[in-house]
Amino acid sequence: QVQLVESGGGLVQAGGSLRLSCAASGRTFSPYVVGWFRQAPGKEREFVAAVRWIGGTYHADSVKGRFTISRDNGKNTVYLQMNSLKPEDTAVYYCAASTDYSGPYYVVKSYDYWGQGTQVTVSS
Repeated sequence: QVQLVESGGGLVQAGGSLRLSCAASGRTFSPYVVGWFRQAPGKEREFVAAVRWIGGTYHADSVKGRFTISRDNGKNTVYLQMNSLKPEDTAVYYCAASTDYSGPYYVVKSYDYWGQGTQVTVSS
């Protein structure tokens, strides 16, 4: 049983920064992969970034060079550092986890557990 809770969203001006957190609740947390996805109004949920527990991080082309996914070895937490934010980054951001390999890291259906999301709004 794994529960994920996102936090850190808010309102920021273009060019600003936010750090999102994804905290896992449970006795143990040893996922295969943890990812961040986002969904804007009227749009499909899209991949943002993922970290594979055995090694490797991955970022969508749209955020590469601006966003960085990481994990804290002392906590059951994954972060998404978001710099140089743009209005088009506005969306609800979700974290997700998979306990084993179920498909490509950039595919929504590959993940078993999802948080409730946190709103990020970037003003121009």
